[in-house]
Amino acid sequence: MLGHDVEIAHNDDDALIRAGRFCPRVAILDIGLPDMNGYELAARLRQLPETRDTTLVALTGYGQEEDRRRSAEAGFHHHVIKPVERKTLVAILKSVAA
Repeated sequence: MLGHDVEIAHNDDDALIRAGRFCPRVAILDIGLPDMNGYELAARLRQLPETRDTTLVALTGYGQEEDRRRSAEAGFHHHVIKPVERKTLVAILKSVAA
C-alpha cells in the first residue's frame, strides 16, 4: 500500500518472529486474536529491541472507552475501529513517515 513493504502474520508466534526479522515502523494488530490477544502481543513486541519503537495500531471491533484505555496501556499509539476507512490508515502511515 502506497509503496510500503508489508509483512502479514496469521498468528501471534508468526507475528513475533516476522516482526523481529522485519523490524516494522508500523504494526497493525487485531485485538481479538485466538491464542494471545492483541494487548499481550503489543506488550511482547515492546520487549523486543527490534520493535521497541514500532508504532502500534490496534485495528479492532472493540471500541468502548475501556478497550481504548487497555490498548493505550498495552503500548498502542492508535486505536482504530473496524471497518477502517483507507484514509484513516493512510493518515497514520503518513504521520509515522514524517
